[in-house]
Amino acid sequence: MFDTKIAIVVREDLAAWQKLNVTAFLATGLAGASPDLIGEPYLDRDGNRYAPLAIQPMIVLAADAGKLKTIHGRALSRGAEVALYTEEMFATGHDAANRAVVAEYSAADLNIVGLALRAERKAADKITKGARMHP
Repeated sequence: MFDTKIAIVVREDLAAWQKLNVTAFLATGLAGASPDLIGEPYLDRDGNRYAPLAIQPMIVLAADAGKLKTIHGRALSRGAEVALYTEEMFATGHDAANRAVVAEYSAADLNIVGLALRAERKAADKITKGARMHP
């Protein structure tokens, strides 16, 4: 149905609250990068308005730190739009601090705990190869 695929990959050894936090932040990163990803607001029968959601499904995958680094490299080499979350971001309290801790590292040295991408389906599958469905 969709030409693209959205994949969020989280490091498998994170605490449950961290996985949820990372997934939420990464989804907003994709939405911010691709306004066409967001649909129309929802209305219930009583007329209450609810915020719009993504127009297509997102797959959540898990990988160990090494595989996540490999996936990151594949995504960058293919020019995919990537949202990322690093371990250091757990200790910050706002967006500017998050950007500052990411800027302290080269791409090869980032301590990535999660990333998200939206790419053509086959490319997304190749990039995320080796990650598995999150349990």
